[in-house]
Amino acid sequence: MNNIFIGLGSNLSDPIQQILMAVDTLKKIPETRVIKRSSLYASPPMGPQDQPDYVNAVVELNSELSAHKLLDELQTIEQKQGRVRLRHWGERTLDLDILVYGEQKIDDERLTVPHSGIKERAFVLYPLAEIAPDLIIPQFGNIANLVQNCSRSGLNKINLDLI
Repeated sequence: MNNIFIGLGSNLSDPIQQILMAVDTLKKIPETRVIKRSSLYASPPMGPQDQPDYVNAVVELNSELSAHKLLDELQTIEQKQGRVRLRHWGERTLDLDILVYGEQKIDDERLTVPHSGIKERAFVLYPLAEIAPDLIIPQFGNIANLVQNCSRSGLNKINLDLI
């Protein structure tokens, strides 16, 4: 079993529901088990600012699938939830990224693991640290140190009880 962390993001078509629906769908991937889900977080868009704020979360999985087979499954979930790529770093119904895949380092035309932007993205680091506070990310180091060096940048935890 590989210990894997998936980043989830959405800013269209009821983003909170998009994230929660994606987590439920992750539970149906063959040979894969959802271990934990972080809280949901609201964050300003990283790219063009003329789009809604994002809702983000991180999920921990255990899976027997290869990284590329898991990527195929994630892209299928994105498509089923209406993912359309309009522009780079633009709005989307759902974005699923493999952040960490065990101890593996992958860098090919389809996949880079650990995710190349992981160490400077508050919307990834803070939810990741919430569910895996002792995680050591291959080539980047201890999650606690990465969080200390990353501003929250407008990141706010969403209280689902108030919605």
